[in-house]
Amino acid sequence: MESKEMPVGDKLILRGLLFHGFHGVKPEEKKLGQKFFVDVDAWLDLSAAGKSDDLSDTISYTDIYRIVREVVDGPSQNLLESVAHLIANTTLIKYPQITAIRVKVGKPHVAVHGTIDHLGVEILRYNKVDRQA
Repeated sequence: MESKEMPVGDKLILRGLLFHGFHGVKPEEKKLGQKFFVDVDAWLDLSAAGKSDDLSDTISYTDIYRIVREVVDGPSQNLLESVAHLIANTTLIKYPQITAIRVKVGKPHVAVHGTIDHLGVEILRYNKVDRQA
């Protein structure tokens, strides 16, 4: 397994995105749907945007939001791991200037015996261009 340090530096942050989707392995999850929370961190150099104050020197938060919405509102996936992977992979492909992305996907309504805020997954993916051989 590849060992990498946590990314450091500039990042775009999207927190608490809330959607209704139809992901899960149980038939009622696919039929009725449920709430999904998503957080995204996207690492990229923001120094040019900081100097220029020009949107063309960065990535708009709304563009990343749209990718998240399209995935969560899109075709049903069995696993949250798949939902997170699709968000990360789509974002890295569309925006090669992103060096790493962390995606958290959670759902608050899970059939467990106990009190929870939500259960979910968190993945960290790196842009293939930045991977060292």
